[in-house]
Amino acid sequence: MKHEPSLKLTPTSLAGAELYLDLMEKCLANTIYGDAPNDPWTGQTYRAGLREVGRDWPSQAHTMIGAKRLKNVRELTELAVLQGVSGDLIETGVWRGGASIMMRAVCKAYGDTERSVYCADSFEGLPSPDAEAYPADAGDDHSNYEQLAVSVEQVQANFASYGLLDDQVKFLKGWFKDTLPKLDGTFAVVRLDGDMYESTIQAIEALYPQLSDGGYLIVDDYGAVEGCQRAIHDYRKAHGINDQMYQIDWTGVWWCKNSSKIQATP
Repeated sequence: MKHEPSLKLTPTSLAGAELYLDLMEKCLANTIYGDAPNDPWTGQTYRAGLREVGRDWPSQAHTMIGAKRLKNVRELTELAVLQGVSGDLIETGVWRGGASIMMRAVCKAYGDTERSVYCADSFEGLPSPDAEAYPADAGDDHSNYEQLAVSVEQVQANFASYGLLDDQVKFLKGWFKDTLPKLDGTFAVVRLDGDMYESTIQAIEALYPQLSDGGYLIVDDYGAVEGCQRAIHDYRKAHGINDQMYQIDWTGVWWCKNSSKIQATP
């Protein structure tokens, strides 16, 4: 069964939605005021080019994925809503919540009152690498960065600051291996942002079977973290997935599940 937007979409309401979401992009990535980064490598000066492609860790902005990947979240969520793709929306690895907030904002803009946005995260940073179980994570140092640990209370406060914290937003606190297999439902958009092989493979194994045909799978760290890329390749190969993969920027990719079957449907 497909979702139908509850808002009657007139030219005026569509224009209003576009203006609202344009502003949300600028606010979430903070390209308006340009806060300084707090990562170890880019210095203490805001640089628009780095923020555009998510190559800095902002000190204040609610997302570190950059303007291009944030626009991708917006556009694919809009497509899922307007095309009536069945299911909820989920991000695995939310940091300060920016991409998930964008998903909720799209639903708000188009009057979709049925879909839930799931925010799955340990809210304590990344796990220490388990090189025995996941050799691709050997030497991974993501667990050492305290900047990556953001509490669930802070993420909830960030949603609230945009007026978007409501019963359509669900928080899954814990390691993916413990939380994601318990989900029972369908998804229209799944966004993976777990960096490591372990986090990526656990998320896609749990969620891809629940992604609707015609739904969208987004991978944030495909080009940035070798372990993440290997997890995606391993899963696609094991399950015979041949859907075309599209590049967003230097690291992000996405594809539409069973796109060839959808296109062939009369």
